Amino acid sequence: MAEPILKATNLHKTYKMGKVPLQVLRGATLHVNEGECVAVLGDSGSGKSTLLHLIAGLDRPDAKPEPTIVFDGSDIGAMSIAQRDVYRAQQVGIVFQAYHLLTELTALQNVVIAGMVRHGFGYWGNRRELTQRAHELLDVVGLGERAGHRPVELSGGERQRVAIARALINQPRLLLADEPTGNLDEQTAGRVLEMLMRVREQQNLTLVMVTHSTSIASQADRTVRIEFGQIRASESEFASVIG
Repeated sequence: MAEPILKATNLHKTYKMGKVPLQVLRGATLHVNEGECVAVLGDSGSGKSTLLHLIAGLDRPDAKPEPTIVFDGSDIGAMSIAQRDVYRAQQVGIVFQAYHLLTELTALQNVVIAGMVRHGFGYWGNRRELTQRAHELLDVVGLGERAGHRPVELSGGERQRVAIARALINQPRLLLADEPTGNLDEQTAGRVLEMLMRVREQQNLTLVMVTHSTSIASQADRTVRIEFGQIRASESEFASVIG
């Protein structure tokens, strides 16, 4: 069996709420195979967003008891801040529940800007290629004709599709989605999720998405639950293990 491309093991995370410690993760472990789509199902406050932040290198787990986050052989926990920035820019695409689009930029510019972050000063030498790729991605998510529109001129579903295109501009191998349809109505959410799954399959992305919705989680290859800061196998996965 191939080695999992993502191995997040024994993750603990405690935040201080004033003088009171709040333990969000209590030894969470998640291993994901390359090209797999895993849904992390959990209620609000269960620690699922914190888990994604740790995998993305946006935050660090508690130092004890010896947590590890390894992506394709690279130890994320051992990276410096600058190295984690490079890891996110080159390997990871992130889709948040809130779209985080820059209101003064067009849909096209919001997608391109992520490429600017990755390439830095080298962007100017890659500008034409990045702009072309941004146009192609907007076509993929069904917004080719809306490339010149600003976020205020787009619906919620369209804004989220721009955010997905932005997450894909740097051709990441790992896509992290935090409640990607949480702000959308049921019909729009279904269309966005269908599009996300189609793009994931076309580009052979490894996808980890967190959600509180069982219907959304059912679209994944595998579903796990996060409860009390720990990850547990879904009922179907548990049955396959003991069957």
